[in-house]
Parts: sequence; structure tokens; C-alpha cells
Amino acid sequence: MTDYLPTVEIATSGQPSAAIIWLHGLGADGNDFVPMVPELGLKNVRFVFPHAPVRPVTLNNGMPMRAWFDILDLTRDTPPDMDGLAQSAAAVVQLIERENERGIETARIVLAGFSQGGATALYTALPYPERLAGIIGLSTWLPLRNLQSPVNRKTPVFLAHGEFDPVVNVSAGTATRDILIEAGQDVEWHSYAMEHAVCPQEIHHVAEFLHRVL
Repeated sequence: MTDYLPTVEIATSGQPSAAIIWLHGLGADGNDFVPMVPELGLKNVRFVFPHAPVRPVTLNNGMPMRAWFDILDLTRDTPPDMDGLAQSAAAVVQLIERENERGIETARIVLAGFSQGGATALYTALPYPERLAGIIGLSTWLPLRNLQSPVNRKTPVFLAHGEFDPVVNVSAGTATRDILIEAGQDVEWHSYAMEHAVCPQEIHHVAEFLHRVL
């Protein structure tokens, strides 16, 4: 029996025909984006909000918290925690495959995430061997270059960032955008006058994106 990540699940109908797997940011949990569900106005969708494992985070003096991978510092020069990323990606893949088993094909699944969850979503989705419906990364960054697979190279990607983000600088978001566009990815980009957060206008744009790809 597969040992899945614990999740919060919300279905907007009795028979969902699509799924959105949404990864929270560092130190939060799967409940973080639940209040957004009604604002997106989607029908026949199952939202899956997994809880990241609890692990020590070097950036926070080794304090255990929910994290998709360890973070040593906030500079882009430091190599990412590849072991943590790989473990989390494998766990997210299990959730995608569970949706397949529930009758939702991969082409009807969106993988989304905020901040560290967004980095994990990009790391998992871009090289995924089956075509996904869409990929969303909010206030995030690309942990590694050259992640794209031929299958998901044309999958629509929604990226958005706060212009005054003190946690993940907007330059990390624009660099991610530019790398993906250069690689031929279909990228929709937005920036907002906010810090490391989500704003109503952003939720509106996310809803438009989701309605389009689903």
C-alpha cells in the first residue's frame, strides 16, 4: 500500500473531472490555500493540498518545520538540496498517479505551488513524462535549469511574483520566466505591488488561467 503524503482535499462536485495539486510554502501546511478555492470558481475539480514533511531547515537554525526541501540560505548561488527535492518530487508524483487511479487523466491535472512549493512544483512538473494541463508557480524560482521534457515543453506555465518580495526576490521570478521562455515554454507572467504574499488581482489571474487550461 502506497504511503501518500497527508492531504487536505476539496471537491467542487461529486464527480471531479480534473485535479489541482497545490504545494504550500515553507513552514505552512496544506490548509494555507484552502480559503482560495471558492474564489477560483471552478466546477468539477478536486483540489489536493498536501502537507510537506517536517524536517530541519538550516536557514531557520535547524528548526524542524514543514518543508519540501532544506534551504541553506536565500542566495541563488547556493546549490539546492537535491535529495530533499527528489524525495518531495517522488511524493508529488505519487499524488498525480493516485489521481490517475481515481479516473483523472494527467492532461486534466494542474500542479501548482507557492514559494518553496512552487519550486517543487516546477521541479516535478517540467520533466514529467506525461503531459499536464498546466503548471503554476507563485513567488517562486526555478531550482535547476534544463528541467523541461519534450512532453511538457508546451504545457502552459503561470508565473507571478510580488515586486517588493523580501524573501524570494522578484529577480528570481523574472530569471525563471526568461529561462523557460528561452527554452520554448508557454509562459504567462504577472507581477504585483506586494511582498511575499498573494493578492486578489493575482487570484483573479490564476482563476482565468485555470479556467483556460481546464
